[in-house]
Amino acid sequence: MIAPRLATLLQSVTGAPPAVRIRAWDGSEAGPATGPALVIRDPVALRRLLWSPNELGLAQAYAAGELDVDGDLADGLRRVWRQVRATGRPRITLAHKLRALRLAGRLGVLGRRPAPPDTEARLTGEPGSRERARAAIGHHYDLSNAFYQLVLDDETMAYSCGYWRSEEPGYTLADAQRDKLDLICRKLDLHPGMRLLDVGCGWGSLTVHAAHHYGVHVTGVTLSAEQRAHVQARVDALGLGGRVDVRLRDYRDVRDGPYDAVATVEMGEHVGARGYPAFTAKLFGLLRPAGRLLVQQMSRGRVAPGGGAFIERYIAPDMHMRPVGETVALIEGAGFEVRDVEAMREHYVRTVDAWLETLDEHWERAVDLVGEPMARIFRLYLVGGALSFAENRMGVDQILAVRPMAEGDSQMAYTREGFRG
Repeated sequence: MIAPRLATLLQSVTGAPPAVRIRAWDGSEAGPATGPALVIRDPVALRRLLWSPNELGLAQAYAAGELDVDGDLADGLRRVWRQVRATGRPRITLAHKLRALRLAGRLGVLGRRPAPPDTEARLTGEPGSRERARAAIGHHYDLSNAFYQLVLDDETMAYSCGYWRSEEPGYTLADAQRDKLDLICRKLDLHPGMRLLDVGCGWGSLTVHAAHHYGVHVTGVTLSAEQRAHVQARVDALGLGGRVDVRLRDYRDVRDGPYDAVATVEMGEHVGARGYPAFTAKLFGLLRPAGRLLVQQMSRGRVAPGGGAFIERYIAPDMHMRPVGETVALIEGAGFEVRDVEAMREHYVRTVDAWLETLDEHWERAVDLVGEPMARIFRLYLVGGALSFAENRMGVDQILAVRPMAEGDSQMAYTREGFRG
C-alpha cells in the first residue's frame, strides 16, 4: 500500500494531512475522499522528487506524464496553496530527507537523477548578454506560430493581458485585446504621422493596430524569428509596408530615435533584474522631449516569488518580476515623470482563463503541434498563472510616463480622462 505511506511522509514534512488525494501506481489511495487526486503513474516521479523536492520536480514529472491530476487541476493547486498559506512553506530537515530515502529504498525508486524532459530550457552564456537573451526568447516564442494561433485569439495574436470592458456574452477575448490596444494608443496620444517604437512587438498586435487604425509609423523589434515572420506577413497582407518596419533586433541596437512614443507590452519582465536600469535609460534616450512611454508589465507581491524554478526552466528563462512600486521607481530613476499606473490584475484572470479554455478545447491539435510534454507544460503554466493573478500573488499594470521637457512641461492633459481619450 504505497499511497498511505507517501501520505504519512508528506504529513511529517508539512505538518498537515495531504491537501489532495494521492493515488499510487499500485492502485492504493490516501487523503481526502473528494476533490482532485494526484496520480503517480510511474515510480520515476518519486525519484525526481527525491532529487528536486520542489515545484521543479513536480513539473518535470507532470511534463513526462509520470504524474497526473485526476479532476480539476486548478482546484488541486488551489487546495495546495491554501494549505501552504495556513501552515507555512515546509522546511525539509535532515530527518525528513533520511526518512524519504528509507521509504524510497523500500519502494525500489532509488537511482540516478532522471534526465529532464526535452522541453526544459538549457541556456548558456552570460545573463543579460544579447546571445543569451535571444536564446531565452527563442525557447518560448519560437515554439510554433501555429500553436500560438490556436491558443490566442487568431485576430490580434496578442500574448498579453486583455482589457475586459463588457460582461456581455458576445464580448470575446478578441474584443478585450482590441480594447487593450486602443487603450494603449489613446494613452500614448497617437496621431497620424507620429513615430512609435514597439519594444518586444510579439506577433505584431500593437504594431499592426497602431499603424492600421491610428496612421502612425511603427518600428517593431523582436528577438524571435518566428514572430518577425508572422508580423511581416500581416503587414504585407494589410498593405502597411510603408508604415511598419519590423526588425529582428535587440532593443539595445535601436539607434534611430527620437521617437514620439514608445510602448513595451510585457517585455520588461524578460530584461532581468540587473538589466532593467539600462533598459529604462535606453527607452528614455529614444524618446523626444514630451514623448510618452507606456509599459505594460507583470509584477509580483512583496513576499511572492518573482518567477520560480518552473517558470525559469520551462517558460521564460531569466525572467524577473518585482513589485510594481519598484518598477515605477526604476522608470523615474531613468528621468521619466510617471503620470499614471493602472492595475489590471483581474483582467489577466479572464484572459488566461480564455486561453486555457481554448487549449483544452483543441487539446489533440495542440499535442500534434508541439508534442504532449510541451502541451502539458503550457496547461500547467496557464492554470498556475490564472490562480496567481486571482490570489494577488501576481499582478499586471500599465504605467504611463513622459520624458519631461527642459522646463518641466509634460504637454499632457490635467486629468486621467484627458490623456486616456
